Formats: sequence, C-alpha cells, structure tokens
Amino acid sequence: MANQNMRTNEIVHEIERMIRIYKDGSVERFMGCEVVPPSIDPQTGVQSKDVVISHENSISARLYIPKSQPHPSKLPLLIYFHGGAFCVETAFSPMYHNYLNSLVSAANIVAISVDYRRAPEHPLPTAFEDSWEAVKWAVSAEDEWVKNFANLERIFFAGDSAGANIAYRMGIRVGMEGLTSGAKLVGNILVHPFFGGEEPIGSEMVNHYSETLEKLWRIACPTTVTSLDDPMINPSMDPNIGKMGCERVLVCVAEKDWLKDRGWYFYEELKRSNWKGKLEIVETAGEIHIFHLYNPTGDNALAFIKLFVSFFNEAVKVKVKANM
Repeated sequence: MANQNMRTNEIVHEIERMIRIYKDGSVERFMGCEVVPPSIDPQTGVQSKDVVISHENSISARLYIPKSQPHPSKLPLLIYFHGGAFCVETAFSPMYHNYLNSLVSAANIVAISVDYRRAPEHPLPTAFEDSWEAVKWAVSAEDEWVKNFANLERIFFAGDSAGANIAYRMGIRVGMEGLTSGAKLVGNILVHPFFGGEEPIGSEMVNHYSETLEKLWRIACPTTVTSLDDPMINPSMDPNIGKMGCERVLVCVAEKDWLKDRGWYFYEELKRSNWKGKLEIVETAGEIHIFHLYNPTGDNALAFIKLFVSFFNEAVKVKVKANM
C-alpha cells in the first residue's frame, strides 16, 4: 500500500514557485491563490460585483463600474482576460482586482473580468470556450450593469500573458462568427502575449525559453500530438490570423520579458496578413513580464494606464523602444 501511495503521489509536472501536478491528478498551486471580494474601492470609488455566467460550466466574472455619477451616454465596455499561463491566477486575485479598479476609474469604462476554467483540470481549449461563452453573455446584456451602463457598440478586449492569447483568439472568433446585432468590437489590447513556436527566435536561442514554454504548454494542453506550433500557442500557424474582428490592435511588449520576441513576431505576422485594421506596438524599456501588475504604482505602470485610456479614446501615440 505504501508503494502504491508513492506511485500515486509521484510528481509528473512542476514549475518552481508556480504549480505542481501529481500522478493521481491532484494539483498544488503556489501563486495566484489569494482572492478578494467585490467591493466599492475606497481609493477610486469603483464598484464591483461577481456574477455566474454558467452554473453548468462554472464560468463566472467580476464586473466593474466607475464611481457613481451622471453619464451623458453609456460607457465603453472592456472584456478582460487574466493571465497565468492558463493554469494559475483568477479574476478575483488582488493583483487583477486592484488593476481593474485603477483602469476602470482612469478610463471611465465598464469592465468584465472573465474567470475561465484553468488547466490542468480543464485543459485547452476550455479557457477559449469559456471566454467565448463569457463574450456572448456580455453582449446579450442580461446583466443590469451591462444593460444600463455599457455601450455595446464600443467593446474592447484586453488581456495579459495567457489572457492576451485568449484576447487574440476571441478577436479572431468575433471576425469569424460575429456578435449579436448592434454589438461591435472596436479594439483589442494584447499585453506581453503568451505565444510560442517550435523554432526559437531572437533572444530565445540563449535564454532557455523553449524549455520553460514547453513545460507550461504541456500543462495547458497535455495531449501528445500538440506542439509549440499548434495554432493555439503559435498564431503564425493560424490560417485565420487575418480575420481579426476589430478595427484596431495594440500589442505591448517589455524589453526584459522572455516573451518579448514572440510579441514582436506576432506583430509582424499580423501586419503581413490580410487584416486591414490599424496595428500598433509599444515596447517598454527596462521592464519585465507583466511589470504593470507587479508594480502598479511605478511610472511605467501609470503610463500603461494612460496608454490604454488613449487607446479607448482612439488617440494612441506609439512609442517604440522607449520609456513611456
């Protein structure tokens, strides 16, 4: 019996300080486990609440509206997809809750932060399907906040890391399947996108990128036939890349991010595709992956907020390879 227990508890996958997966299917997560309740934020006055999108599939979201005040018209709607390599973090973590409070206040928007199911318990494409169900729920305006405050003709997607991957795929899905009548996806913001490929590019050749990404991808999509050239992780292999269903896309990369070269590569691939929208890219000097979440009060993080506000207001000024 002891030997059987040892075999059952064998570690089959582990990312240090992130996640550990055992042979018996049990999972230990070491980051992104803390959650905070919805609230009225004392600093910004932003109000939030949680909703269940699908009881059957355990999909939920946190909704945000700016401080109560008379609005001459309805506000843009941001649908946000959190990061975490598809396997850690939630829409309810302090990091994302605090960031959405700040963004909603600064941009004067309505936001929906999607809590999709995570790998390895729910491997890809579950996160994509959950997120699409959340998008369809949002544009249905079943929720009173969405119905009363959100302008469904001005919808934006955004996400960081794995969430940027999701935001990309949701943009493609809008282009292929459309939204309900009257709803319009205007723009898509991809922050430090979690993309990959079998062949290393740029700095990936010397920074052990492929080994780390392969481990993460094996957790997110643990089938024997998928590779890092699967379209779910490598958009350059996606025949539908040119079908992005919005007018504008902003790609954000960071100088010291191990995923930087993939962000640039995606930018170039989308530019070469038959998509006719406005495409821009910003690289932040001296910063690491999702720096704006780890250090939300830093100068570059505050500049990030201003950049997003400009994007929502259709006045993005691109600064490539320079401090913002």
